[in-house]
Amino acid sequence: MAIKSIPTEFEYLSWPEVKKLAKKKRSTIIWPFGAVEQHGPHLPLATDSIFVDEIICEVLKLIPSDIPIKKLPTQYIGFSPEHKGFDGTITLSSNLINLIIKEVGVQLAEMGFKRLILINAHGGQISLLNTASRELRSIAPNLSIFPCFLWSGVEGLSETLTSNEIKHGLHASLAETSLMMALKPELVGEERPCEGMGLKIPSGWSLEGSAPNAWLTSDLSKSGVIGDSRGSSKKIGNKLKRLLIDHWYKLIINLMNSDWPN
Repeated sequence: MAIKSIPTEFEYLSWPEVKKLAKKKRSTIIWPFGAVEQHGPHLPLATDSIFVDEIICEVLKLIPSDIPIKKLPTQYIGFSPEHKGFDGTITLSSNLINLIIKEVGVQLAEMGFKRLILINAHGGQISLLNTASRELRSIAPNLSIFPCFLWSGVEGLSETLTSNEIKHGLHASLAETSLMMALKPELVGEERPCEGMGLKIPSGWSLEGSAPNAWLTSDLSKSGVIGDSRGSSKKIGNKLKRLLIDHWYKLIINLMNSDWPN
């Protein structure tokens, strides 16, 4: 008789296993968030979802099986109104995303889980997940919630990517194209658009940052790419993959070894 392996996916557990897991000290659920939205003519609609799912699955492989952490199914469809008008983009309303997070979060809290980590790979819903997390905490005060962005705080990006990419590469540009070439090269097309560069923006203002603009992709690009995807390579993608895995492994294992903030 085969011995059952210990899955990292929440949905592969039985209900008694979930009950036992939730009661453990520091029991934690990771919930990846992505999007189904245009990523230029050369990348798949699920680019953000693929990134967060692949990276977190690799991270969880490195974490000992006795540590009480599991992954919910990745939320593929997200909040992407800026990409409407490009075929294939499917977006949910901000109210619905907020409601989904709160309803699932409350149920996890009722089961007894102590922490919920939302790891999001779509830049257009960072603020939304922050807001939803704060509202969830107010109705489930015993659940610690961590709304995180996949690319935020990752050391080594400036040594791996060009300064032009870091400043202008907002969407489907060099970084995302390279990472997809490393993860799922069969999904990468041959085109390498370059758009949305050299905009005349008043001093102190920006598309994103401290004084941002609520831009739509159609304001900046006909191809859907914002930045320069030329120069993308599997070599760069493999470096990015390693940086992301190392970063999130370090953060997650540090949290799992700590009682903070409970």
